[in-house]
Amino acid sequence: MLILLVVLLTLVATFALQNPGIIVVRFLTVSGSTSLLVVIVLSFGTGVLVGALAGLPGFFRRRKEIAAASRRIRELETEVGNLKKKTGGPVPSASGAIP
Repeated sequence: MLILLVVLLTLVATFALQNPGIIVVRFLTVSGSTSLLVVIVLSFGTGVLVGALAGLPGFFRRRKEIAAASRRIRELETEVGNLKKKTGGPVPSASGAIP
């Protein structure tokens, strides 16, 4: 993933450096002159930021699911340990074989 980001940044930087012209940027009633380099870099940065913000809900959802799964694993491991103590030996697996 990091290699892909480096390649993408290199392509954007190369494109921006090869297009150094001055342009007029208009947004609603505001306008101003700036370098195309500035517009390209700001557009790219804004896209990266919006993409990262769009991915945050999924990141937090997965983190919550991982925490719940880890908690469940600990509960099941405790239960297995208690069953082993109670029966005095290894607990048979689902296939019926003793490990």
